Amino acid sequence: MKHVLAGLFGILLMSYAFVSFGQVDKRIIQFSGIVVGEDSTSGVAGVHIFVPKGGRGTTSNPYGYFSMPVLEKDSLIISAVGYEKMHLIIPEGKSDNYTVIIELLADTTFLPEVEIYPYPTEELLKEAILALEVPYQYQYKNMQQSLDQAMLNKMYRNLPMNAGNNYNYYVNQQMATYNSRFQTTSIPLLNPFAWGEFIKSLKRGDHKKRKK
Repeated sequence: MKHVLAGLFGILLMSYAFVSFGQVDKRIIQFSGIVVGEDSTSGVAGVHIFVPKGGRGTTSNPYGYFSMPVLEKDSLIISAVGYEKMHLIIPEGKSDNYTVIIELLADTTFLPEVEIYPYPTEELLKEAILALEVPYQYQYKNMQQSLDQAMLNKMYRNLPMNAGNNYNYYVNQQMATYNSRFQTTSIPLLNPFAWGEFIKSLKRGDHKKRKK
């Protein structure tokens, strides 16, 4: 049994030495680059560049730049949250520096549609809609009352005389005084022109308009 364990241990040591020797034979390359998004105008920060077999890796800086030593034929995994995962193999026969620009594709996940209803039943929804008041509804009602035509007519008839009306009344009285200085004051009931104007006003219905 001891000989079997010793043989297995020897095989493991030889395998490890062979792998280590193979890795030493590979050239070390300084792998650098910039990771950008689909727009190719701004760098993507926090992108993981990892070599699974070697256990080595790094992340891109806030500008999307990264740099790390790798070996020829290393297989790298490039991943970031919100982007599709990429695989990259370091080629052979390149110089000691290998620079690339990596463009990541957005990983869009479409979720199923979720409908949210604030009311458990349709009847409650209808009651809420009917009870809903438009913003500033109180001001709208006051405005409608203030612009009522009957109310405006009533306010117009009760308005006191302003400065212009007083001036016109004074000028009319003054002209009447000048006209009647050298003659007796005429009586409106005996004025045929006044009667004619009165009959015209009746035909036009001026008295009905005043009642409104």
